[in-house]
Amino acid sequence: MKLSSIVSALLLSQGPFVQAIDKKDLEGTWSSKSNQVFTGPGFYDPVDELIIEPSLPGISYSFTEDGHWEMATYLVSANPQDPSCPSAAITFQHGSYDLLDNGTLILNPIHVDGRQLVSDPCNDHGTSTYNRYNQTITFHHFYIRLDDYHGMYKLQLFQFDESPLQPLYLAYRPPMMLPTETLNPTESASSGSAQSTGKSKRSLRDTIRRNLENKHRTNAVKSKPKGILNSDLVWYLSVGMIGVGSMIFLSS
Repeated sequence: MKLSSIVSALLLSQGPFVQAIDKKDLEGTWSSKSNQVFTGPGFYDPVDELIIEPSLPGISYSFTEDGHWEMATYLVSANPQDPSCPSAAITFQHGSYDLLDNGTLILNPIHVDGRQLVSDPCNDHGTSTYNRYNQTITFHHFYIRLDDYHGMYKLQLFQFDESPLQPLYLAYRPPMMLPTETLNPTESASSGSAQSTGKSKRSLRDTIRRNLENKHRTNAVKSKPKGILNSDLVWYLSVGMIGVGSMIFLSS
């Protein structure tokens, strides 16, 4: 085989993207197309340990530049035997992540903080199951690029078997997240920076409660489309054209 053929085969095997291995590029809150599921206090209340159900299914991941992550997912699965009996799972996790040199992204959860609410209405007699949940998540690789169609930055994650996750779009930067330390420490909890004493737990709960009370004062900024013809630009151009047309009409 010629050298040129080998080079071409290698380039094609890489696919039409460039892997992002910069934590700064990964920073932000990313959400799926439904645009209804976001990480942060609007999804999980750690004070009362309650999951807040979004209006539509979807997934969201947030990342900080210093190595923390948070996940909010609302997944609905169809029941082939009985279409009127879909099951649903709502999951919250957070922790720290490792970004390897080969582009692999490993999400390590704080084990005591993860929560999952599972609903299977045709089998659970109307009573959903709410449990602690933790699962290490490995993404084989990922890329970030500007989506020309949506005019927004897109994060494409590939699962451990290299199958693509549904695309995520940048919603907030800096990310909208809960505190990155252990939120609900137990006596045996060893992860996170919070201690298991009653005093420190109360202090942490007070801090989280203040975060929840001030959730609308977040420094997270809503991401806007990057395309040339975004709604703001179209509005200003329209107003300008109307003004110019009015002046021409009045002067004629």
